[in-house]
Formats: sequence, C-alpha cells, structure tokens
Amino acid sequence: QVQLVESGGGSVQAGGSLRLSCAGSERSFSTYTMGWFRQAPGKEREFVAAVSWSGATTSYADSVKGRFTISRGYAKNMMYLQMNRLKPEDTAIYYCAADSSARMATRDIWYDYWGQGTQVTISS
Repeated sequence: QVQLVESGGGSVQAGGSLRLSCAGSERSFSTYTMGWFRQAPGKEREFVAAVSWSGATTSYADSVKGRFTISRGYAKNMMYLQMNRLKPEDTAIYYCAADSSARMATRDIWYDYWGQGTQVTISS
C-alpha cells in the first residue's frame, strides 16, 4: 500500500523540542514535494511547512518561522520536522503529506498522500 509513515510525536513542556520523521513507502516519493500540516482541537487543518524534492527550497507558516526546520534526508523519501522552543499553541495532530505534482503548495487540497497523523502535546 502506498503510504506515509510518521514517528516522533509525544508530550513535552513548553520550551522543549521534538523531531518528527516521515517516510514514504515508495521510491517515487523522493521526487515529490513533502510537507507538514497540523490540526488543533476545534480548528481547521493548517499549513506548517513544505520542502522541495531536492531539499533546496523550504516554506514555513509565519507562526513557526525561526522555531521549526523542515528537511529531506539523504534518501529523499525521508522528511523531518525539527521543532524547537515549542509553545502550548503548537499542540495539534501533525500530518505528513506529499504532492506528486511537486508544487510548493500551502493548501491541503493540493496534496495527494497523507500520513495517519501524530499527536503533539505541549504543556505550559
């Protein structure tokens, strides 16, 4: 089955760090744009960050700029989100996504493949 597999979620105190990982199940993911979205309780799913197939181009939501870093691994079907100086408002379910058309899109409707979601909880 074509899928994205996520890991690294958990619960930490404000000011702490987490690193999320996402692995595409097929080699074709190495040519796709990959990104992260999140959905907090009672809110719509929102864009967090995206990275091009080569890792050379990145994009971030204003709310996470300077705190989060998105990257591709040496194997380009791997993607990471380093989250530093976490805040309670970062609490959400985080979703890994991929766009087979290789756009640097910030809307979820443009992404073809999705992970199952992983819970990130930040306590104050």
